[in-house]
This record gives sequence, C-alpha cells and structure tokens, in this order.
Amino acid sequence: MRKRRLGNSGITVSEICLGTMTFGSQSTAQQAFEMMDRAVECGVDFFDLAELYPVPPKAEWAGRTEEIVGQWLKDKPRESLILATKIAGPGHGWFTPPIRFGKTALDQRQIFAAVEGSLKRLQTDYIDLYQTHWPDHGMPYEEVLGALTKLIDQGKVRAIGCSNETSWGLMKSLWSAEKHGTARYVTVQNNFSLINRRCESELAQVCRRESVSLLPYSPLGGGVLTGKYKTGAPLGSRFYDYIHNGQPRQKMMAARFVNPRTVETAERVGAIAKDLGISAVTLAVAWSKQHDFVASTIVGATSVTQLNESLLAADVVLDSETLKRIDQIDIDIPNPMTEDGLRRL
Repeated sequence: MRKRRLGNSGITVSEICLGTMTFGSQSTAQQAFEMMDRAVECGVDFFDLAELYPVPPKAEWAGRTEEIVGQWLKDKPRESLILATKIAGPGHGWFTPPIRFGKTALDQRQIFAAVEGSLKRLQTDYIDLYQTHWPDHGMPYEEVLGALTKLIDQGKVRAIGCSNETSWGLMKSLWSAEKHGTARYVTVQNNFSLINRRCESELAQVCRRESVSLLPYSPLGGGVLTGKYKTGAPLGSRFYDYIHNGQPRQKMMAARFVNPRTVETAERVGAIAKDLGISAVTLAVAWSKQHDFVASTIVGATSVTQLNESLLAADVVLDSETLKRIDQIDIDIPNPMTEDGLRRL
C-alpha cells in the first residue's frame, strides 16, 4: 500500500482510507472490528470518522462509531494508525445535527466541546487530523482557525482539515491563515467520483497550487457505480430507503445520485471494468486514487467481502487508454449527478 503526505503536514497515510460511517448502524461492532483488522492487514493505516457517525444521523446513534473504533484501538499501537474525525458544523438547512441540541456552530466553545467528546469516545489523547464536517460561512475563518490552532498547540490535534467545502471557502481559509498566522487546512474532504467529477476543475487547482490534499469520499457514487441501481433502487439499499421513507433532504439526495444519467454512466464504467477483468468497485477506487491532488481515497463497506473489492485497487494503475475511455463517458454524459449540494451552502 503506497503512502502519501497530507498537504504540507508531517503526516503520511495509506492511499486508501477506511471510512466508518456504517459502524454502529449498518454494521455491528464485531463486523467493524473485522473490517478494520482486514484493512490493517492490507496496509491501510488511515481511518476516517465523525462525531455525528453512524449514518443516517440520529440522536441515539451519534458518537457510536467513535466508541466502536475506540474499543478496537485499545490493544493497537496508537502511533501506527492515523485517525481523522470531524466536528459537525451547521446543518445548512438540510438537517439539524442531533448533537449538543443542534447547537453546532463552529465557535470556540463548540469546537472545544466536540474535540473532548471525540477524544473520550476514541480513548486516545490526540487526533491526527481534525476536520470541520460542514463549513460555517457565518463565522469568520480566523475565529474557526484560531480555535483549531489552540488544539494543535495543546497537543490534542496534529493537523486540521475541512469537508464539504467550496473552492471559495477553502481559499478564504488559506488567506485567513496566512494573514492571521494560524494553522491552515491541509486537507479537504469532498464528494468525488465518476458520477461527480467537479473536483477536477476549480478545487483541484486550489489543491495543487496551495498544497492541500483532497480526501475523496463516496468514490462509488453512493453505491451507484456498483451497478446495483440498474433496474431501480433495490430493497435494503440506502437510496431505496431515502426514496421511499426519507425526509425531503434525503429524497433530494437520492434524486441527485440515482437518475438515468448516473445509471448509464455506471453501466459504461462496468463495461470498461469487465474488459479489464476487475470489478466496477475496484475500477472506481483505482481511478480516484490516481489523481495527483488526492492523498487518500475514503472507502466504505458493511462487510469484509465488500471491503476487499475496494482494497484490490491498491495494486491497480489504469493505463492511458483506459483513462481515455473513462473520459469519453464524461464527454458523452457530463455532470450526471447534476449537483453535489455545495451550491446550497
């Protein structure tokens, strides 16, 4: 498993990261332990969490994922692993985060409370990468970064990053850090896949020129790139539940991910994967991690069997002819996901 540096920090990570948002909801603690053991066995040393996990967000579930990882971590050499977690931030009208009674603005009080909760649940005295799950554009960046810098100075956090951030927001934060002498974000974690290639334009330019690493999440397009939505949302899938039982925001999300254009994209990706003798899952993860501005691609699973398909991508490098075939899909079906939700921030 190859390693890459997170931005200009001193942290290097495996180029595949294990996402944990199913731990405690779709996956039991025992299944989560098995997946984490398997990931480490294959060379993964990077794990991504959030105080809000598991999903879907529920008050009775919030923090359970960190607790599960904390239990698993107890008999592991702490410094052999890189842990990333997130403070929720505001819900931006999509939902009210079910923690701290929905009071999740990124002010110093909330940041300090959130990090202490995560440290306790993870049973560790430091977090390697601490991220804002959603930006708070109503707060001056110097105040947010100032509070996060104090956590670095206290030794509770090694580096900081952001998630679901716009190109403007990331540049604004970097400008603020330079002007006010605070720590800077070294990573940005955004949705990036073969059905949502927006990061390749403005955000990629920011990452390359400003030494910020992208940590793509949902490289399988919410599962769409597996091909399982070819004839509609299958019973038991996330988007079946969102379409039939979800809140309005979940129904909107399902419509972005599952539509005729994304389904057609998945079919064509599947055909390329078949020609290569690999699964569409392996192809999608390999494509994601092959970008120069990506440090580590976050993969999720609910079982070791699912995880193994993503881990196979560690040894896959796509040749130029395959990349041309993939790019042709984007030319024929541009922006199949219609939007990624960032314009609503």
